[in-house]
Amino acid sequence: MTAETSQTLDRGLKVLKLLADTDHGLTVTELSQRLGVNRTVVYRLLATLEQHALVRRDLGGRARVGLGVLRLGRQVHPLVREAALPALRSLAEDVGATAHLTLVDGAEALAVAVAEPTWTDFHVAYRPGFRQPLDRGAAGQAILAARRHPTGDPGCIVTDGEPDTGACGAAAPLLGVTGIEGSVGVVMLADCVPERVGPRVVEAAREVAEALR
Repeated sequence: MTAETSQTLDRGLKVLKLLADTDHGLTVTELSQRLGVNRTVVYRLLATLEQHALVRRDLGGRARVGLGVLRLGRQVHPLVREAALPALRSLAEDVGATAHLTLVDGAEALAVAVAEPTWTDFHVAYRPGFRQPLDRGAAGQAILAARRHPTGDPGCIVTDGEPDTGACGAAAPLLGVTGIEGSVGVVMLADCVPERVGPRVVEAAREVAEALR
């Protein structure tokens, strides 16, 4: 049995998705054509979304995503972190290294969840909120590798000297998660990543991706 849905809400969400996919905004006419509804309906949708600051219109009348979406977006990281932590804790315990979930934030890789092993004498301190350019470190490079292979699986990316000399890292991208670009990885005090760690990181990335779907 098909669940009953709201046509108006569905159209409003489609408007937001259309606007999110363009850098230059869309006119009422363009939205009308893409939605397959008349201009009056679009005007009403935009007026409602503007009231909630989810849409704004510039001086030329083009509609764009509004700043109100940022308030909604701030709630995403805690939800993602909660879903990822079980797999991260298991990974950290299994390999004896600090595990992390990293998401794209502009041109940077942002660590949003971290789990440290409980049984090691020493391990890398790696805190949520740590940032670095996407092209530095295994976490960001794994995300870039997934971009280069959108229909494949780039596997595990290994680097050394992160976040400082004397440490190395391994990370695998999250695959098949709509709307989220990220990776799962570990940072460890070692000259190189042990061979067994790569497959375990890939497995953890798949577990986190499954939890986020």
